[in-house]
Amino acid sequence: MNLLVRPLFLLALATLFLTGLMETQSRLSAAEPAAEKKSQAPATAIPVAKPDKWWTERDKSISDRAKKGDVDVLFCGDSITQGWEGFPGVWDKYFAEFKPMNAGIGGDRTQHVIWRLQHGNLENINPKLMVLMIGTNNSGADSAEDIAVGIKEVVKTYRAARPESKVLVLAIFPRSEKPDDAQRKKVAEASKLVSDVADGKMVHFLDIGSKFLEPDGTLSKDIMPDFLHLSEKGYTIWAEAVTPEIKKLISDK
Repeated sequence: MNLLVRPLFLLALATLFLTGLMETQSRLSAAEPAAEKKSQAPATAIPVAKPDKWWTERDKSISDRAKKGDVDVLFCGDSITQGWEGFPGVWDKYFAEFKPMNAGIGGDRTQHVIWRLQHGNLENINPKLMVLMIGTNNSGADSAEDIAVGIKEVVKTYRAARPESKVLVLAIFPRSEKPDDAQRKKVAEASKLVSDVADGKMVHFLDIGSKFLEPDGTLSKDIMPDFLHLSEKGYTIWAEAVTPEIKKLISDK
């Protein structure tokens, strides 16, 4: 190669290399904020199921009950809903006339209810109404905003599967003894955020939380022995508070 041309050739190669390196670094730098933003995005309700044996057995028992049909009112939620089974006298007294079905599973979060509605818990039933109370088990890790997103996704999932059925969304019941407890405040905020899911026609919202509280805002062990799960007295309060609304919603066309 000509001695005069060679330096120009090497200079051109170096320029191309540096230009390519700078472009690569620029692309990487541009990608980093997007990746960082993605990793910091709040978790939303992703349908998943627990693999635990006790959970799958409970889920199967609910689906098996659904296969038998003849359900007008579906109660769906977590251990607080499942706990009705400990007080059959109260359940039968207030709800037997509605052909009710209990689809509560202890420990469930919004994610699990979404999965269950999509995988058998609705098989062969077409309820007139679903009574939903879910979200307290999300409060340990999720923000109030994400809990509300999850509850709304449960409603959306159910309505897509049973568009002719109404939904009564209950505000998450108060928990913890004192009114200034962080989780108590979080579930209250989540309930406020989800209240606008109601359309006054097919989806309704009802907050009965104050009925469980003492005048100073505390919870008593007489109502919630562990400040989360209900006693027989607590379930009676729940039943008396929702029965008129259930009657109204399943009779209204």
